[in-house]
Amino acid sequence: MEWNIDWSQAPQGARWWVMDGDGRAHWFGEPDVVMQTSFWFTDPIPAPTFGYVGDWRASMVEKPVQNWGGMLSHQGNASENFLGA
Repeated sequence: MEWNIDWSQAPQGARWWVMDGDGRAHWFGEPDVVMQTSFWFTDPIPAPTFGYVGDWRASMVEKPVQNWGGMLSHQGNASENFLGA
């Protein structure tokens, strides 16, 4: 299976591309920490599917570092950070 994410189509601040269980694709950016709470959130932005046909649970792709455009780097596994695993 060959497919590629076209990061030139991503909105500013997008850091991840991911499919959901309904077959819809989304861009996600850096999460916001909610003041005086113990959680963070990030809003999904609709994205092209780029022809992805695999398991949605394995679809998360982090934007390559060279394309971050000044975003700060965070250590750790992207899927662990995103999914809270």
